[in-house]
Amino acid sequence: MKKYILPLIALLATISVFANNIKEIRFGVDPTFAPFESKDAAGKVVGFDIDLGNAICEKLQAKCVWVENNFDAIIPALQARKFDAILSGMYMTEKRKEQIAFTDKIYNGPVFLVAHKNNPIKPEIDQLKGKTIGVEQGSAQETYANKNWRSAGVNVVAYQGADLVVQDLESGRIDAAVLSGVMAEYSFLNKPQGKDFAMVGKALQDPELFGAGAAIGLRKDDAQLREALNAAISQIIADGTYKKLADKYFSFDIYSGT
Repeated sequence: MKKYILPLIALLATISVFANNIKEIRFGVDPTFAPFESKDAAGKVVGFDIDLGNAICEKLQAKCVWVENNFDAIIPALQARKFDAILSGMYMTEKRKEQIAFTDKIYNGPVFLVAHKNNPIKPEIDQLKGKTIGVEQGSAQETYANKNWRSAGVNVVAYQGADLVVQDLESGRIDAAVLSGVMAEYSFLNKPQGKDFAMVGKALQDPELFGAGAAIGLRKDDAQLREALNAAISQIIADGTYKKLADKYFSFDIYSGT
């Protein structure tokens, strides 16, 4: 028991130092990624990322402010200081690391090709050639599709929001879509309009794009905020808060993505 108590005490001490300096954290978010972030009937942002951010702010005794921004422009908006950090399903990639800093990992999750059940398509070049595949603009999924498929004759179409990708998939305007497995299942496949669609083939693999997981993005010069967020993340994992929040949304271990 002592080996758990001592690190937790150290975390509490670290957080108490930052609590005196950080009074408000403005998180940039694109609320089109249910169950991570979306809007309820009243227009309020809700979801796992929102719950996670609020828990982090509570540990730091800071006020959470949610600033909406399209995902494809969210890094420039961060650099323009429209908000302090990005908490919107952002996976850590080498390209993004050149532009911004990241906290420790906050979750991971598989990525799949999603298509109509009557469509025999699979995530293989010979089957995708000449097909139209939808992705969210600025996402790791877009990077994957461009990197692996576009040059082989696959028509990759980017949309400003995962919800728009799903709409065109449902209507038949595209042949398939590359989506977060969690988002696809929660927001589409488990609903009436998604009953005729499925995740096809195995999860897409790319250690550079998907292996490191998602984290909170920050400006590189905000080292103090990064340290404070890491301390809060460590504490909510250690004291069981993380698991309690995750269990509201996911039936599997979202932290490891298994």
